[in-house]
Amino acid sequence: MVTKGSVASRAATGDEPMALVDARGLVTGWSEGARRLTGYPAEEVTGRPAAELVAGDAAAARRELVTHGGAVVTVRYRDGRRQELALRLCPLLGGPGAPRGFVVSATPDPAERALGELAFQQASMSMSVFDTGQHYLRMNAWACQVMGQPEEEFRHRHFPDTVEDAEHSRGFLRHLEIVAETGRPVRYESWTRSPSGRRMHAWTSEMWPVRNHSGELIGTALAAFDSSEQYAARQRLALLNEAAGSIGTKLNVVQTARELAELVVPRLADFASVDLLDSVLQGEEPEPVPTDGEVMLRRAAHHSCTPGAPEAAIGLGAADDYPLFSPPARALTTGAPVLTRTGDKDLDAWFAEHGARSAKLRDAEEHDLSLMAVPLTARGTTLGVAVFVRLLTPEHPDAFDQDDVSLAQELASRAAVCVDNARRYTKERTTALALQRSLLPKTVAGQAAVEFASRYLPALSQAGVGGDWFDVIPLSGTRVALVVGDVVGHGIHASVTMGRLRTAVWALADVDLPPDELLTHLDDLVEHLAAGDGTTEIGATCLYAVYDPVARTCSIAAAGHPPPVLVRPDGPVEVIEVAAGPMLGVGGLPFEATELELPEGSVLAFYTDGLVEARDRDVDTGTAALCAALEGQVASLEIACDNVLRALLPDTPADDVALLLARTRALDADQVAVWDLPDDPALVATARKLATEQLVVWDLEDAVFVTELVVSELVTNAIRYGGAPIQLRLIRDRTLICEVSDASSTSPHLRRARTYDEGGRGLLLVAQLTDRWGSRPSGEGKTIWAEQSLPPNP
Repeated sequence: MVTKGSVASRAATGDEPMALVDARGLVTGWSEGARRLTGYPAEEVTGRPAAELVAGDAAAARRELVTHGGAVVTVRYRDGRRQELALRLCPLLGGPGAPRGFVVSATPDPAERALGELAFQQASMSMSVFDTGQHYLRMNAWACQVMGQPEEEFRHRHFPDTVEDAEHSRGFLRHLEIVAETGRPVRYESWTRSPSGRRMHAWTSEMWPVRNHSGELIGTALAAFDSSEQYAARQRLALLNEAAGSIGTKLNVVQTARELAELVVPRLADFASVDLLDSVLQGEEPEPVPTDGEVMLRRAAHHSCTPGAPEAAIGLGAADDYPLFSPPARALTTGAPVLTRTGDKDLDAWFAEHGARSAKLRDAEEHDLSLMAVPLTARGTTLGVAVFVRLLTPEHPDAFDQDDVSLAQELASRAAVCVDNARRYTKERTTALALQRSLLPKTVAGQAAVEFASRYLPALSQAGVGGDWFDVIPLSGTRVALVVGDVVGHGIHASVTMGRLRTAVWALADVDLPPDELLTHLDDLVEHLAAGDGTTEIGATCLYAVYDPVARTCSIAAAGHPPPVLVRPDGPVEVIEVAAGPMLGVGGLPFEATELELPEGSVLAFYTDGLVEARDRDVDTGTAALCAALEGQVASLEIACDNVLRALLPDTPADDVALLLARTRALDADQVAVWDLPDDPALVATARKLATEQLVVWDLEDAVFVTELVVSELVTNAIRYGGAPIQLRLIRDRTLICEVSDASSTSPHLRRARTYDEGGRGLLLVAQLTDRWGSRPSGEGKTIWAEQSLPPNP
């Protein structure tokens, strides 16, 4: 029996939402819980009709409550809100059993309370409640299962005492403390194994504060669920994102294969290998995969969780034959991934057939293996295969699944494109480098004007081989041309353009043009080449110098090229001031030549901009470093070249580098004889006599007959067609050179004399009696020269 006194006492002091209503419908009691729920204090409600708190039909709500003992009623809160509440009505009995009032409660009945407890215990996630000191108060069934013991073993125990001392446990504890300190909910994610198991899991824990009816924080509740699938999905996505930046960092086939293997271990597999077709490693087009017999692949890379990759049955760079039933061969021939594990007859047969693999399998016979073989296919062509192996243990029992296969396919596809790009680059670079090296000079015969040493280093960057070149070209009169140039761009096109320009320079040098005129003709040629190529722009720089060991002078002209560096025998290193001139191909602008005298033993350094210019160094700084590297006595040009490269270049130069060092020689005065002749035909005999006497002095009597004929013909032509001033010069070096200069700029040419012609046979005779002959322009006319071989010194 419910008495009015007991209920009134509970209504006045209880935390439950409760009200007393008398038989007239007036509120006579109002609990603290009712105040917190509706916002009305007791003094505002007591004595007022309860119907005023109902939003809607109060009479209908009363009938429903009296008839059924409970109803859902819309209640008007103090702040104006309307809220549906499930109310229960309990009558207060009087003396003869008539109701004298009612208790109206919004508190769930015991059955409803039990429903909440059941929901807590049967939740499909781990739920626990801690006090503010992180001691266990409650645990549901799932939490007990995760922890491996019943709730009684944990209640009132401090959380750190129930778990291992590990980073994730300390992080979990710290987040519990944060909730207790701040009163705010937090989330904590961890990757660990539960105390009841050996397998790793990802856990996501939601933690929130627990308060009593007065708002005081009395504990922390948490709900933790196994988020391993979501964690694995995020890891796969992160791996794909990382692959975009870590696979194919360089255009190198082997490095790309290594980057794939290192990326997936240990995040996807415990061991990974990448095997490629031999033709791919050589930069050639992939060979067709045989459909009968074994498939030969070469190991490009492998990586393991264990240092040294002990699982590898073959070494890096070694080749192996794969039978058609093996997973790698099946992946290659079908173009589809193969997923298998130990126990599969084909996999076991493959392992058993291969001695090394069989031994590896015996070493791991207490564990199963899960294996994926994924073909590396790019642009419809199969390049090789990637194999991923996972060791199955109680801690990691999951074999590869279809999600792993999809991830491996995506990674292999990205790697295959990078491998194919590297293969194509390797092929083009090899072709361009072979072409370039075939065009660069190996040895230069027939010149004694300079001693030289050279270096050519192709770029190791992804830009490819460039168009740098250098040349040492023998000229008439013991002179020599020193050339260095650089074609804009990289690759085969730059190498081909370099070859065309180099050939053009040789042709123009044969005409013996001065440096500024030669560059003018070369500039016109580049314009014509660019116009002929249509859509391709051609640009190049060039420096052309002519050194004369008789006069000991050097004439230099540049077309947009860095100036040479000069090391005098007894002086400091200096940069020669040369008019830079426009780049070849600009057209319409003049080139200027710079003349300077060089003492014997001077060293000239010609180079391309790749030697002195870099991302972290401007041209001026690089040129100063070159001068510093050449300071001091340059004893050996070969050693000097190595020292320069070592001082100025990184291990992997980003641009091609050409370097040419030339030490000047000079002819002694007794090796040259010069005579100025008047414009008189009668003096031809005198010229022959002078030449003969000089040959006797040089002990070259065997050359007198031919020399007399050459002098007679050349002097006669100079008197007849050229005019004064006329000069005869004999030079004795490795060969005997006869030169006759006159005032005419008209070049001679060979012609066939008819039977009855009195002349026309002179130059033909000169050409037949000497090794070579020609003419070159001079400042006041031209010089015709002829060169004879001399017998070797005894």
